[in-house]
Amino acid sequence: MPDNQRSRAITQGAQRTPNRAMLRAVGFSDKDFEKPIVGVANGFSTITPCNKGLNELALTAEHALKESGAMPQMFGTITVSDGISMGTEGMKYSLVSREVIADSIETAVQAESMDGVIAIGGCDKNMPGAMIAMARMNVPAIFVYGGTIKPGHYRGRDLTIVSAFEAVGQYTSHKIDEKELLEVERHACPGAGSCGGMFTANTMSSAFEAMGMSLPYSSTMAAEDDEKRTSAARSAEVLVDAIRKQIRPRDIITRKSIENAISVIMAVGGSTNAVLHFLAIAHSAEVTLTIDDFERMRGKVPVLCDLKPSGRYVATDLHKAGGIPQVMKMLLEHGLLHGDCMTISGATVAELLADIPSTPRTDQDVIRQWENPMYAQGHLAILKGNLATEGCVAKITGVKTPKITGPARVFESEENCMAAILAREIQPGDVVVIRYEGPKGGPGMREMLSPTSALIGEGLGDSVGLITDGRFSGGTYGMVVGHVAPEAFVGGTIALVHEGDSITIDAEQRLLQLNVPGDELARRRAEWKAPHARYTRGVLAKYAKSVSSASRGAITD
Repeated sequence: MPDNQRSRAITQGAQRTPNRAMLRAVGFSDKDFEKPIVGVANGFSTITPCNKGLNELALTAEHALKESGAMPQMFGTITVSDGISMGTEGMKYSLVSREVIADSIETAVQAESMDGVIAIGGCDKNMPGAMIAMARMNVPAIFVYGGTIKPGHYRGRDLTIVSAFEAVGQYTSHKIDEKELLEVERHACPGAGSCGGMFTANTMSSAFEAMGMSLPYSSTMAAEDDEKRTSAARSAEVLVDAIRKQIRPRDIITRKSIENAISVIMAVGGSTNAVLHFLAIAHSAEVTLTIDDFERMRGKVPVLCDLKPSGRYVATDLHKAGGIPQVMKMLLEHGLLHGDCMTISGATVAELLADIPSTPRTDQDVIRQWENPMYAQGHLAILKGNLATEGCVAKITGVKTPKITGPARVFESEENCMAAILAREIQPGDVVVIRYEGPKGGPGMREMLSPTSALIGEGLGDSVGLITDGRFSGGTYGMVVGHVAPEAFVGGTIALVHEGDSITIDAEQRLLQLNVPGDELARRRAEWKAPHARYTRGVLAKYAKSVSSASRGAITD
């Protein structure tokens, strides 16, 4: 008998009648009390297209759980639409929502002594939030991704949500007119599903599949396709089997399986946010992982997939080309995947990949042949230097100039920076600094998709550097460096930068350097005073008090 079933039986010994009375009211009959109770953590909402289709998947999973001999108990959890809140004060709640999701799932499952949980999510923070909870609770669990959006189409090209952000910069630099700006907006998001490129949602779904906490092929399915519902039902069946066998998250989420996830993230050209989220997931699973492990893995793994934001294709194209299993098989064949890792199905990674071809099909170029990768090494580089003694994260693929030294253009918030970009005050060779946007200082570490997309749209993506103690969207690319730690709010060197100071970003040397003499920095540090907290009440104030440095995953426990 699973631990939660055993504890429930003991609890019900003295108080069996009231406990059973409550459960009868939600549909239990006499025989149902012997079945495992399985939580269905349903992230459905109409807030975002990412989560629009989740209720149908949750109902499908609920039915499959009953058919498999379990008793489902469905409960809701929140979401924040990063795309809708991007560039606003509301974006400060995005990373915070990861913790709210984790806490809500843990609270419901543990309070009701559930024997397992199937989490169904779509937008970016649904996934790490659910996985943090799963790792904490360590009851049998599986994640079901709501699926990716299909690309929009306009004038013969595929569009994603990032196309709309970049169109703003193109419009302000007079490269397109207002009519085309409106048409891009109208066509960018044609239906349900998470943002279509290898942005944060598809990065995390792919990584969870690689780690063994989701079923093969499930991470790249389109939200609106029938196979997504079939996969949700199969996930429920696999979970019930895992409950009977007592396969738990910490049997699956290990140092080796996280390395598998990082290998896949590098191979598909995934989001910088994956660094932050996997540090947090590892912490919850009590697995030792540091920011330097990502740099170690980056040096070994090539970028194999030609995917947006810096490439040509979207996640549905990757799915048609063989999906994550094809990428994993290539990595396994070249010693970059641990084949002996357990998965939620009970099979090992190597067993699941046994029938996958060692090389991708030659009639597609989404997944490149091993000898012809997009890049010989991974794209998520960890930079250090006097501007980031704890480290920071740069996405270095698609960058024509991996090194820049230029004058600092300093902004105390994203809004001030965006105004300067749209006023065309940023010049080639500048290094933009956006600070006091870190985990504590923001608080909440906003994503900077609006300014980075505007720079791309204005044609400055290869000639302007941007550094921040905030984050970047998975849709960001260019000479950008985020997660700078220590952050400005706690007195990190980024707080000491003056307008016009020389800054060097050197991806090849893994260096982020403020070119100011040490005695001058010491003088500035002595004069620096910590700012007042921007929020003194509510969830943002509570978050700011408890959150760690980005170099530790911005964890709160």
